[in-house]
Amino acid sequence: MADDQEKTEEPTDKKIEDARKEGNVPKSQDASGVITLFVAILAVLMLFPYMLDRVLQLFKHYFSLIGTPLEKLFVLDVTIITTSEILLIIMPLALAVAIAGVVGALAQFGFLFSPDSIQPKLSKLNPIKGIKNLISMKKLIESVKVTFKSFTTLGIGFIFFFMFIMELPTVALFGLGDQLEWLKDKAIILASVMLFIIFIFAIIDVIIVRKQYFDGLKMSKQEIKDEMKNMEGDPLIKGKIRQKQMEISRQRMMSEVPNADVVITNPTHYAVALKYEESKRAPILVAKGMDNMAQQIKKVARENGVHIVQNPLLARTLYADVEIDKPIPEESFNAVAEVLAYVYKMNKK
Repeated sequence: MADDQEKTEEPTDKKIEDARKEGNVPKSQDASGVITLFVAILAVLMLFPYMLDRVLQLFKHYFSLIGTPLEKLFVLDVTIITTSEILLIIMPLALAVAIAGVVGALAQFGFLFSPDSIQPKLSKLNPIKGIKNLISMKKLIESVKVTFKSFTTLGIGFIFFFMFIMELPTVALFGLGDQLEWLKDKAIILASVMLFIIFIFAIIDVIIVRKQYFDGLKMSKQEIKDEMKNMEGDPLIKGKIRQKQMEISRQRMMSEVPNADVVITNPTHYAVALKYEESKRAPILVAKGMDNMAQQIKKVARENGVHIVQNPLLARTLYADVEIDKPIPEESFNAVAEVLAYVYKMNKK
């Protein structure tokens, strides 16, 4: 019993789907961050000429206003122009970063809309539970991870930065254009190094997050049994339902026996009841049974004046090959025709 309660089994698809509906998905902040940072750096490099042009146009506008009296409308006009220009400079970059954030999330767990996760819950307002979460082991490990990643990234970045500083005496002899080109190249190198380090940490974080996620969803053997029972239904109830369905089917079948033209028997083990209508191509098997059911069919047939004919081979063949309410196969036409001819002769039809 203790083994059944230990969560040693991998989560089922239903368990994962239920967790997903609640908004519980494996999400690595580092993975989203590295994608966002990469797109941000790429966007800055691509948009730099555009952003520089907008800044220069804004400063040209400022220089053109030199000597203009400071009035209320003038200040308002400058504020509006400055704000609009800053928005035009920032919006493309902000849009690229926002799209990168969405792509980073979709890449990890796909599209997810979870109304359950945004519903207000009073349990979330519990201050005691909030304090426990703040000082939990999970938070402590997370803090250690963040500290380690920060110091490692900054440390390696500082080493490269120090190497670049050592080149400044030589760079001071360059022209202004070459100095700017050197600065741009070193900035790209430094950004690439930092991005690579963060990328490595992101991969490690994705592996850890997914392992913790699936470990947290592990189930006990009893939970799997309960889930299967809920999905498929209680076997006892299903058995009762099947039994009831069989009883209804038997009752309906027995109700057709009085309308049959003949009952063909084994004579003791099998019994099949046939009914023929001129509008139909072949006789229809309206009832069949073995052993006790065969005896009941014969009993009902006798009570209702239905002829009972002994033909062991034909009875076994029809019982095995024909389902209830289905026509007999062509290979049995001749044998059944002989039986029906005999019955019709007895009934003077």
